[in-house]
Amino acid sequence: PHSSHTPPPYHHLHIAMSAFTMAAAAVGVNVAPARRSAAAKTNSAVRASAGFTSRAAVGGVSLGPASAKFAAARTVSIVSRGAALKVFAVVAEPPKARTGRDAPDAGKGQKVMVIGGDGYCGWATALHLSNRGYEVAIVDNLCRRTFDDQLGFNSLTPIVGIHERVRKWEQVSGKKIELYIGDICDYEFLGATFENFAPTAAVHFGEQRSAPYSMMDRTRAVFTQTNNVMGTINVMYAIKEFAPECHLVKLGTMGEYGTPNIDIEEGYLTITHNGRTDTLPYPKQGGSFYHLSKCHDSANMLFCTKAWKMRTTDLNQGVVYGVATEETMMAPELINRLDYDAVFGTALNRFCIQAAVGHPMTIYGKGGQTRGFLDIRDTVRCIQIACDNPAPPGDMLIYNQFTEQFSVNQLAELISTAGQKMGLEPKMINVPNPRTELEEHYYNAKNSKLKDLGLEPHYLEDSLLDSLLKVVIQYKDRVDQRLILPGVNWKESASVGKNVAAQ
Repeated sequence: PHSSHTPPPYHHLHIAMSAFTMAAAAVGVNVAPARRSAAAKTNSAVRASAGFTSRAAVGGVSLGPASAKFAAARTVSIVSRGAALKVFAVVAEPPKARTGRDAPDAGKGQKVMVIGGDGYCGWATALHLSNRGYEVAIVDNLCRRTFDDQLGFNSLTPIVGIHERVRKWEQVSGKKIELYIGDICDYEFLGATFENFAPTAAVHFGEQRSAPYSMMDRTRAVFTQTNNVMGTINVMYAIKEFAPECHLVKLGTMGEYGTPNIDIEEGYLTITHNGRTDTLPYPKQGGSFYHLSKCHDSANMLFCTKAWKMRTTDLNQGVVYGVATEETMMAPELINRLDYDAVFGTALNRFCIQAAVGHPMTIYGKGGQTRGFLDIRDTVRCIQIACDNPAPPGDMLIYNQFTEQFSVNQLAELISTAGQKMGLEPKMINVPNPRTELEEHYYNAKNSKLKDLGLEPHYLEDSLLDSLLKVVIQYKDRVDQRLILPGVNWKESASVGKNVAAQ
């Protein structure tokens, strides 16, 4: 029964949300009416930072009125820092005291700050942890939404604003997520946020995450490196100053390794040279200014971990696919973003969308490029595992976070087979490769450590492709096919700003 304060079930959405409901069922979620009324006010937010706006302006990126929206969205509470800096040393309860990884109290005692929690991986992670009893705060400057506005892009799935997202989550789950809107490159904002929330773990997604975006022109290359590297340094200083026992869980990328002609180990490589043996960080060969920013992050983190006795885990993540997790399918307002453009869309997601709208799947070059992939449901579980198994002080753990390896050609074949079963006629075309990369190469990356800690992977199967294709078909009218073909060429990156938006 529903009280007079509870919104009615989604009767008016039954037809429109049919694919949504099917996708929800695929991850074991029964889409039910809201169980609680919306809170009278949103979770507290810390003042918006002007840092992102100023750095974007320096980089030639005009934000217009968007930045003012950050500050005006809510009544903002300022966190007093005081003359004497209070240092938090809150330590989570040991995992052995919990009742199971999926239990509603699995995260009892842990306070997790998800930096970049409005993004594709960050949003799913924040909900996953909150649903299991972790106290969660999202920190975000909403720049990912601004990039769409700048370039004329859009998520295939219609996503609501972050304030509405966290309100809906509290309504359907009964759990609160704290929300801090601001820029981690503004240290005053970041320090106040750490002081106020006092996290036991900081999960850091908060970076510009697109290789093509970083290669568009000089301004965006500089923005990517400044935003990513400076932001991560600020996070480490905030941990040192305000939460020295906080465990930093940082999202890196498998792209840091490049495509060496030897096996890729998990972070470290033991070598013997001229009769002497040592274990050293695995060599890095970033293939874009974005990937290089991640390489710089890893080097900075290793230094700070040793110098300041930090607890650090570096997760070198593969290419993520999918849209549905248990939590993001609990209500339409919680659905995750799904990018299909050639700048922010990842390969498997883009191929599914191209197949659904009748556009040939665009294979770059020969299609032999091989990478590690994982389901977004595994992304969130890997983060939980990392949070539950913090590194000892002074150690930086490094895990390769992927579950399977595929070449681009193999992905296209899998989607073609799944699409044909649904009555589609997927086609493939080879287009000139806009990237500077090997198109045929050896690739064998190790990925056992997260499995040893309990990860049970969701492997790419027909059922997953079917559910993803159904979501894509539902929203295919939102696809702008002018955004599908690659518009950023590594060799043509210039000093002047470039606009790849549809005209």
